[in-house]
Amino acid sequence: MMRYRRFGKTEIPMPVISCGGMRYQHKWEDISWKDVPESGQKNIERILAYAFENGINHIETARGYGSSEMQLGYALKQFPRDSFVLQTKVSPENDPKKFLKNFNKSINYLQQDYVDLFSIHGINNRELMEYAMRPGGCLEAARKLQEEGRIKHIGFSTHATSAEITELIHSGEFEYLNLHWYFINQLNTRAIKAAGNQDMGVFIISPNDKGGRLYDPPQKLRDLCHPLNPMAFNDLFCWSNPNIHTLSCGASCPEDFDTHLNALDHYDRSMEIVSPIVEKILREVAVVAGPDWYENWYKGIPEWDEIQHGINVKDILRLWTWAKAIDLVDFGNWRYNMLGDNGHWVPGHRVQDFDENALLKAGANSPFAEKIPALLREAHNLLQGDKAKRLRQS
Repeated sequence: MMRYRRFGKTEIPMPVISCGGMRYQHKWEDISWKDVPESGQKNIERILAYAFENGINHIETARGYGSSEMQLGYALKQFPRDSFVLQTKVSPENDPKKFLKNFNKSINYLQQDYVDLFSIHGINNRELMEYAMRPGGCLEAARKLQEEGRIKHIGFSTHATSAEITELIHSGEFEYLNLHWYFINQLNTRAIKAAGNQDMGVFIISPNDKGGRLYDPPQKLRDLCHPLNPMAFNDLFCWSNPNIHTLSCGASCPEDFDTHLNALDHYDRSMEIVSPIVEKILREVAVVAGPDWYENWYKGIPEWDEIQHGINVKDILRLWTWAKAIDLVDFGNWRYNMLGDNGHWVPGHRVQDFDENALLKAGANSPFAEKIPALLREAHNLLQGDKAKRLRQS
């Protein structure tokens, strides 16, 4: 049975599982309706019918998701407008007129008069923050759309640093946000707490994919999570945080929802169920990195843009931790090799030749400063491989 949480100040009863629209579209670029295969469109209709049947009535997509909006537009005609919560996202532009043009393209593809939730998509760095927040910028343009009734609630999605996200939250301009947070990446804990203090809705991006490619977990993680599936464990871990309202499930077929729907059987005992699993995992972390590592490894480490060569030390140490402790080597390899080639969506760079003294100086406030150079070299040797692509580029 689906559970719902009040989505912050939007007051929307939000299902704790959302239907993400990144994986079921036919193409990653705009195409003509005649080029959509009937089988693919029928699959989207099946996904939506199954989602709605199980109470998953929040549908999330984006202008950057290729034919997703167009295909949704045709599929959603079968359902009453008041039976679903529709969200799309449009990236900020230096020219707000282009931003508005892209929004109009979205709403036309969706064949809707309005969207319930609208995100300024990918406010990932200072430049994009400027595009969104400056007088006459994209946020101001979105406000006009809201006044016209074409947008009900305005939020943002982000891959920015936790400090930048928290700054956006404290602006008081948004009702909700989409961001990353799950068991193997809790770096945005401070931002989520700040969002809770602002009564903002919190939507977790990609908990199954960026959360460790949990649809294909290593055997060690399966064993540690027993009797739960690793995806179910991650769901319950996220739901145990009262400031989190919904988790994205990017379904490619109706059955992709089943593991998450089954996890709802344990919803009322989330913390009780996950605590012993967390303890088992943390014992593995202590074996490879010491008893003080889990609570302290990220402290005192600057962001990537404050470090020589832009090396994303914080993310690399995170990937090293989970590769060593719970065998997330394949995931770590995939994610590590995205660094440096995917712009502001995956910021920072892989390990390069670095001045050890400069690195020690940059990380002087870390309790593990002396270990970091050797750990970076070990991480590079463990995780290096072919350059990887984001799903959007696949």
